[in-house]
Amino acid sequence: MKYDRINKTLFETNRRNFMAAMKPNSLAIFNSNDIYPVSADSTLPFAQHRDIFYLSGVDQEESVLVVFPDCPKEKHREILFLKETNDHIAVWEGEKLTKEAAFETSGITTVYWLQDLEKILFELMTQADTVYINTNEHYRANVETETREARFVKWLKDKYPAHEVAKSNPILQRLRSVKNPIELALMQQACDITEKGFRRILNFVKPDVWEYNIEAEFMHEFLNNRSKGFAYTPIVASGNNANVLHYIENNQQCKAGDLILLDVGAEYANYSSDMTRTIPVSGRFSERQKTVYKAVNRVKEEATKMLVPGAYWEAYHVEVGKLMTSELLGLGLLDKADVQNENPDWPAYKKYFMHGTSHHIGLDTHDYGLLHEPIQENMVFTVEPGIYLPDEGFGVRLEDDVVVQASGEPFNLMRNIPIDADEIEDLMNS
Repeated sequence: MKYDRINKTLFETNRRNFMAAMKPNSLAIFNSNDIYPVSADSTLPFAQHRDIFYLSGVDQEESVLVVFPDCPKEKHREILFLKETNDHIAVWEGEKLTKEAAFETSGITTVYWLQDLEKILFELMTQADTVYINTNEHYRANVETETREARFVKWLKDKYPAHEVAKSNPILQRLRSVKNPIELALMQQACDITEKGFRRILNFVKPDVWEYNIEAEFMHEFLNNRSKGFAYTPIVASGNNANVLHYIENNQQCKAGDLILLDVGAEYANYSSDMTRTIPVSGRFSERQKTVYKAVNRVKEEATKMLVPGAYWEAYHVEVGKLMTSELLGLGLLDKADVQNENPDWPAYKKYFMHGTSHHIGLDTHDYGLLHEPIQENMVFTVEPGIYLPDEGFGVRLEDDVVVQASGEPFNLMRNIPIDADEIEDLMNS
C-alpha cells in the first residue's frame, strides 16, 4: 500500500457499531476480494472488498474477518484469518501481514492463518444460531462474476443448512453512509490530491493536446502524492465528447475554442474523491460557453444548500430539477410551453440534464446509502449538475464532494479547487 497507516481506532469503532446492530447469538463473516485473472499468468491489480476493509483495515487478498459478539470465548469475538506469510512469499510477492502487523492495523488480537478457518469456524457455528452473510445490494450493482464472497456463502449454506441466515448489507448501508472523522480526513486527502492534479493540468492544457495527455498528467500527480491512481475510470471529454455521459476513450485531440469536461478523482487509502470541472482548451470561454457555465454553477451552489439533515434524496432531486428548469428558461433552451406540457415522469429539463445530481461517496465512488431514508449529518454527497448541448458542440458539468452538517450549508471538501470561470481563465493564462 502507498498510503500511511490509518489509526486502528477507526476500524475498532466500525466493528463495535456493526456488532451493536447484530441479532443475539449471531456471527458475521466477511471475505476479501479475489485477485482476478486476465490470461496466462496475468492478473488485474488487487482491490480490496470495501466491507472487510471498513471493519478491519486489512488490505490484502485471502483474508477473512469473523465477528461474534456473544461468543462464550472472549478471544473469539473478533477473529482475523490471514494467508500465512513466510520468507519465500516475502521474496516473490512482497511482505504480507504478520499477526503482529494485523493487530496494529485492525486492533484485533486473535489472528489465525487461513488454513485453520474451517476447524475454528465449526466450533463457532456450534455456538451460534444466526450467521450474517455479506451480499451486494447497492442500487447500482450489476454483478456477473462470481466473487469469493459468493462462493463462500454457497459453501457455508451447504455446510450449515440449519442455521438462520441474516444479511449484513442493510447494517453496512446505514453505517458506511455516515462518515467517521478519520474517514472525512482521508476523503479530504483524496480531494487535496485531486486539487493538485487539476492545478497541474490548468498550466498544461493548450490547443492540439490529446485527451490522454491530460489523463497522464493527472496520473503523474496522483501517484506522486501516495494515491494508487484514479478512484474510477477518468473522463477527459473535449468538444462534443462531453455530451456522452460516460465517455472514457480519452483518445481525441483537443481543438482550439472547445471545452474539455474533466470528470476525475484521486483515491487515497481506498477512499474516493469525485470531481468534475469544465475548462476551455484555449484558456478563454466564449460568451455563450461562459453563460452556460455560470448557469450550471448557480444550480450547483443552490443544490448544495439543500443537502441538510432530514431531507430526502428523491425530493431533493425534484427541487434541483426546478432550479435547472429556471436556468434553461433563462438560457432560451426551454420555453414556458415546454414546461407546461412536460411529462411528469420525464420533465422538460431532462432534455439537457438527464442524470442525477448527487450520490453518496466514500469507500466506493457510488457509496453505500439507503436512498429512502433521510439524509444525516456527516453523510458525504457529490453535487454534479450539467447542461449538455450536442447541437452547440459542448457540454458543461461541475461537481464537488460535500459533507452534510448538523446546521448550515454542507462543508465542501473541494472548496480549494478552482471553479469560478474567471479564476480558471486567470490561472490558465498566468
